[in-house]
Amino acid sequence: MQARWISKIVAFAIIGLTTISSTGNLAHAQSDEATLDRRLPSSQADIKMSLSPLVKQTAPAVVNIYTKKVVEQRQRTPFFNDPFFKQFFGDRFDGAFGAPRQRVERSLGSGVIVSGNGTIITNHHVINGASEIRVVLHDNREFDADLVGSDERTDLAVLKLRNVDAELPAIPFGDSDAVEVGDLVLAIGNPFGVGQTVTSGIISGLARAGVTGQDYQSFIQTDAAINPGNSGGALVDIDGNLIGVNSAIFTKSGGSNGIGFAVPANMVKVVMRGLISGDLRRPWLGAAGQSVTADLAASLELDRPHGVLINKVRPGSPAERGGLQSGDVVIAVNGLAVDNPNELKFRIATLELNGEAKLSVLRRGAETILAMPLEVAPEIPARDESIIDGRNPFSGTKIANMNPALADELGIDTLSEGVVILAVARDSLARRTRLQAGDYIVEVNGQPIDTVARFKEVVRAGERSRDWKISVKRDGKVLTGDFTL
Repeated sequence: MQARWISKIVAFAIIGLTTISSTGNLAHAQSDEATLDRRLPSSQADIKMSLSPLVKQTAPAVVNIYTKKVVEQRQRTPFFNDPFFKQFFGDRFDGAFGAPRQRVERSLGSGVIVSGNGTIITNHHVINGASEIRVVLHDNREFDADLVGSDERTDLAVLKLRNVDAELPAIPFGDSDAVEVGDLVLAIGNPFGVGQTVTSGIISGLARAGVTGQDYQSFIQTDAAINPGNSGGALVDIDGNLIGVNSAIFTKSGGSNGIGFAVPANMVKVVMRGLISGDLRRPWLGAAGQSVTADLAASLELDRPHGVLINKVRPGSPAERGGLQSGDVVIAVNGLAVDNPNELKFRIATLELNGEAKLSVLRRGAETILAMPLEVAPEIPARDESIIDGRNPFSGTKIANMNPALADELGIDTLSEGVVILAVARDSLARRTRLQAGDYIVEVNGQPIDTVARFKEVVRAGERSRDWKISVKRDGKVLTGDFTL
């Protein structure tokens, strides 16, 4: 197979040959089949081999995506920055006097054809808000595309080309759980709109979190050059399989600094199936934990820091019914290691509903395997979403009972409870009270609030008074204030 001999070129990326001693360690290492598949070149001819056959195999399935978005703006009057007018009108000056106008924004990105019928996977941020989507293929054919669905939480979107009358080239999905640091990869996309570009490198890291604002983060990291416009493009392994969708870069200048990130293919497959079926739901754990530090590892008598220490389990959740307890250390899901809460959440989210996950758990020094059911987060208690009006500090807010399903939609801790503010209207009493979306209502006029129904009772009783005392929890801190309306 051509990919077998092409793989030998990994030598130009792996410089660690000197770390292999002459005492026979190389022969010992090569006894493992996986190591044999990732062998070093044996001759000068091997090093001169080209990646061209791999590019010809995969590049036709990577497309350029051009979008158009119509944005409505208000024209600012010549007096907008005048301190006199700002003193009286403040932030409302622009809205009060500005005339609306429309402006067309154009952007570009990349995408990957994953099915011969014209199904394309790309990034959510590439097509977000687009009114028109145009796709240009490798051979310069152009198609209009429809948005099948988009998921901001994973930064993924699915497009479908219109009027496809012949089978299109597609890249098959690979197993992103099988990739290793040091594996050779290609990044294919359309950086800066200059046309399709191919860069090569290696996998430089796995399970990277804290990269973007998405809450499902376990990125593949690569040193293959990724630049603006590469978003949504393909990260391809040496066998021509799609192992990731390029999503982000680490940069201070706007260009590539040799650290790029891709959404793993196993997450892409789950999201794509959900978006196409119109039922994108993920399993939830129902437990919270923290990474095991060196100090925690010592106190737990672990041989090294690894795993996720569980510190809270929600009653009735899949975690509880699977036998997970506070104090347990989860070290793997279905045999795949986890070292932080983001990785644990990611592993659970990539599994199919209605099955079960095998959790490898350290409990009092012994390892055990727990079978946890895979279920969607429940709507308990009912959300009871409500718009609050009237003469009170909360007038103009949208509130709801927090439950696991709502928390999962918002990308926050699914163990969160209480009455939460979902939105605050402009020019409302609530905005002047400085309430914010995400605040939890703790007390109103000395009365504790635990449900929307209870909140409404307390507010109705207090509307005869001009004086209010409210407490809200924001970013873990309880803020209390007195207000006179």
